[in-house]
Amino acid sequence: MTSLLKNLPSYDEARTALDRIDARQQDMVDTVIAWSRVNSGSRNLEGLAEMEALILEAFEPLGAEVELIDLADGEAVNEKGEVVTVKNGRTIRIFKRPHANRKVLMTGHTDTVFAKDHPFQEPVWLDAGTLNGPGVADMKGGIIVILNALMAFEETPLASSVGWEILLSPDEETGSLATAPLLAERAKAADIGLTYEPALADGTLAGARKGSGNFTIVVRGKAAHAGREFHAGRNAVVHLSKIIADLAALTDGRPELTVNPAVISGGVAPNVVPDMAWCRFNVRLKEPEDATWFQAELDKIVARFGAEDGFDVSLHGGINRPPKALSDANQKLMDAIKACGADLGIEIDYVPTGGCCEGNNLAAAGLPNVDTLGVRGANIHSADEFVCVDSFAERAKLSALILLAFASGQLDDVVKAKTA
Repeated sequence: MTSLLKNLPSYDEARTALDRIDARQQDMVDTVIAWSRVNSGSRNLEGLAEMEALILEAFEPLGAEVELIDLADGEAVNEKGEVVTVKNGRTIRIFKRPHANRKVLMTGHTDTVFAKDHPFQEPVWLDAGTLNGPGVADMKGGIIVILNALMAFEETPLASSVGWEILLSPDEETGSLATAPLLAERAKAADIGLTYEPALADGTLAGARKGSGNFTIVVRGKAAHAGREFHAGRNAVVHLSKIIADLAALTDGRPELTVNPAVISGGVAPNVVPDMAWCRFNVRLKEPEDATWFQAELDKIVARFGAEDGFDVSLHGGINRPPKALSDANQKLMDAIKACGADLGIEIDYVPTGGCCEGNNLAAAGLPNVDTLGVRGANIHSADEFVCVDSFAERAKLSALILLAFASGQLDDVVKAKTA
């Protein structure tokens, strides 16, 4: 495998810059501990604002331009089955040399899945090398990797040839619904994409990804006394149960497509025929055309059950992340990153995954990207989330070398394949 590091025109400066990352290891750990203590659940706007301020302060030494982008309000179905407006935080855009010939887009998110009232709020050491805490891996740790990779990159003469841009969204954990148009827009202005979701604990990165959609189906019937007027009612819970059976039956209707009815609510008391019930469900799909098939099947279910006397059935949501297939350009980028890892003594392997992230959005916009360049960790989206702390310097050096290889023209075949 060709050494990208040794082929750099400014090898000595690059090697020195990479070595300096090790000296910032403890600072990275201290920063993730402090950031982890700030609750930035997707709906905690105050916590997101606090994280925004901390991030802007941390990135200030890079001398970049900053744009804070207010996102449009979103919609959600509440516990009463009503569509309500939800507020979103702001996307942070940090960029430098936007008119350079080579451009890289680096993405991440400031939000976590842990709400303000969630019991998981405090980082705790599991052992000398493992830190448990909200967002330590997903992905406050990833943002710290971006920062330190860029600090090293900016110390080298090669930095002057690259325009870099960072997008940090406040709604990734709820599907990037409001940030999606911005991701698509900025992806079209870049040559390669780097996203900082955590790698697996053993360092494996994600390759191809399934697409995903989140939906809520709401059934409204008619309330009645369960004893006196049972037959005058229209039981929304029973009606919904039939719909759920049909939804679940769509699993494997296309290769590797899965439907997961996950959260159900309805009814008020055992002696009342329930007049409302809802279910939240998720779909995962392998191929882009599967979305059309799935939506058509959903529409048939809604129409069939909505046509029954006394019932109204409504569907909310959609496919928010298309599948991420591996284009020729994406494969070349993955190979180049594998070579960067080899230069640093890091073995890089890729596995397909049913999970999805902003890498799906970037790929749908035509941008080759690798989307698990953050810290090594595991058990994300649970109170057992942890980061392997030695991966801070390790992964920051990996990203710094990727940027150096890109700046020196060693990734030009990726760009050519992208535009072919």
